[in-house]
Amino acid sequence: MTVPMIIDTDPGVDDAVALMLAAASPEVQLLAVTTVFGNVGVEITTANALRLRSLAGLGNLPVAAGAARPLVYPQPRRTDRWHGRDGLGGHSDLLPEPSGPINALGAVALMAALLRGAVAPVTLVAIGPLTNIALLLAVHPEVKPRIGRIVVMGGNLGGSPAEFNIDSDPEAARRVLVEEDVATTLVPLNVTLRATVDGAWLAELAQAGPRCAALAGIIGHCRQQHATPVALHDSLAVLEAAVPGTLTTTPMALQVVCDHGRARGAVQSGNSPPTAARPVQVACDADLTSINAMILHRLRSLR
Repeated sequence: MTVPMIIDTDPGVDDAVALMLAAASPEVQLLAVTTVFGNVGVEITTANALRLRSLAGLGNLPVAAGAARPLVYPQPRRTDRWHGRDGLGGHSDLLPEPSGPINALGAVALMAALLRGAVAPVTLVAIGPLTNIALLLAVHPEVKPRIGRIVVMGGNLGGSPAEFNIDSDPEAARRVLVEEDVATTLVPLNVTLRATVDGAWLAELAQAGPRCAALAGIIGHCRQQHATPVALHDSLAVLEAAVPGTLTTTPMALQVVCDHGRARGAVQSGNSPPTAARPVQVACDADLTSINAMILHRLRSLR
């Protein structure tokens, strides 16, 4: 089954792996990559998307820049400590230079145009703050029937502090996860933090060829810098979007905390008021050993 897909992203180390995974997945018909502020500013995330487009051999796949800030309040934090000031672990200069045009429509208008012209429902994979997705659904509600599913990487049910993507724009996250009626799957930290890769996994990736070696270098930055296992957060969302049912999900009514207390940005389940339009499918389990092996196998095909 072919899955038409748009990826909305803020590259980002794990975003880089996810984009390369999409390029390596035979089920995926990648229509565009749209960028959003997040791990670094949108100018840098867009440049990184162009670098990764070249690294993945995606030709002139449309890349469009989106929101530079949250809907309402300033972004509370960035992730330079984890992703480096360039978003790619200090390895951006080792990747192809950003080249090719940035789509003039911008992220939201490009997504709307692609959805209007789609002959089959399109899966939106949101692996950064949800600002672009919230704007798309608010400004272009007529395209919602063309969306097959939204797959979101974000949230940490029962965890503290709030997960980065949701915390970067809680108001946008609430609109997407609580107030809309589009079929949505949430892939939270509760699952993704268990999908970590070790040195042997990275070494096998690096040996597959120059593209994979470049990607392994980006991932290795996090592992060496912080002496911790590297979680493939965003790749799980891409894999679930490409191969529905990869993750075990359960329907939940969600809330996103948007006040200014200590829980701001938290995603909570249960006790939803009537404003919750529909339950969200929340990933709760997976065969993570098999998933890590599948991700490695697919990436190695890029060579």
